[in-house]
Amino acid sequence: MSARRWIGLAFATLAGWSLGFPANAADTLKVRLDWTPWGDHAPLHFAAQKGLFKKYGLDVVIDDGNGSVATVQIVGNGEYDIGHASLAPMAIARSKGLQVKAFAGFVQKNDIGLLVPADSGIKTPADLRGKKIAFTAGSLEAPFIDRFLAAGKLTRSDVELLNVSAAAKAGTYMSGGADGAFSSVPFFLPVVSAKRASTSVNFVDYGLQFPSFGLLATDKTIESKKDALRRFASVVSGCWAYILDGHIEDGVQAIIAARPQAKLDPDVLRKQIESIKAFAKTEATEGQPFGIMDAADWKTALETLAEGGLLDQKLAPDAVFTNDLIDKKIVADLSAGKF
Repeated sequence: MSARRWIGLAFATLAGWSLGFPANAADTLKVRLDWTPWGDHAPLHFAAQKGLFKKYGLDVVIDDGNGSVATVQIVGNGEYDIGHASLAPMAIARSKGLQVKAFAGFVQKNDIGLLVPADSGIKTPADLRGKKIAFTAGSLEAPFIDRFLAAGKLTRSDVELLNVSAAAKAGTYMSGGADGAFSSVPFFLPVVSAKRASTSVNFVDYGLQFPSFGLLATDKTIESKKDALRRFASVVSGCWAYILDGHIEDGVQAIIAARPQAKLDPDVLRKQIESIKAFAKTEATEGQPFGIMDAADWKTALETLAEGGLLDQKLAPDAVFTNDLIDKKIVADLSAGKF
């Protein structure tokens, strides 16, 4: 080893110890995201750009994904240490025997909704009679369409459901091929609104509540890399709080810098991050440090998923989430911009 390399490693180790943790190979973390770059990835790329993972003794690799379900499976199979994905598929996978658990929640309200044209006059499920609605069979919205329609005293026979692939949904809706489309509101709404001004009718407003995006890992990883996961979850949580508190542009630029080849539209990213605000907290977690979840919220979520026929076995909240990996001091420091 060269003298320069040895000195660099020595300083990195000392820096880690000065913050109260060792900087060593055990602190390497491989992260799988839910999808290709979008606004929800802002705190991870911001943390990397600002050198915050390194500051807290972490060597982090962040890879894009191709869907939350795939991310849950890949993490559950041990290919990645951490998954950033929708947490409802995580709970479903847990009920099927995959030993995965959430350890931070960022989008804690159900973010699924029905996207409709802003000038359509559609405000509630009751306004959907005779409308053509795009959905994706096998997606998380599908098991709850009947309950959503029932909130407006409608059944499937009162609407025309158009089954399209997830990739074709945006194009179908924007071209006028459907009067509405089910999807993740923070992701989908800014994308389609540029071509078809839209608004949303949200599942959560009709009793369909379960969490959306957060961090997950296997039980084994939570046990073996607990300290590293705690630092990672706390850094990302703190960065989320900072970005949503008037620093959205910092998040936008961090995503663009991290994924220049994606040629992302900064306005869409900006609106996606802004949209997340409405879904970030529940009544139970309001006032809590960012990332903290609530057992009562998870109880409701598991009941909702069970009613949709998505759970293979009954689960208690403590089987699917933990708050033990959130360091409130780190979250407070970073949310205040103490980088």
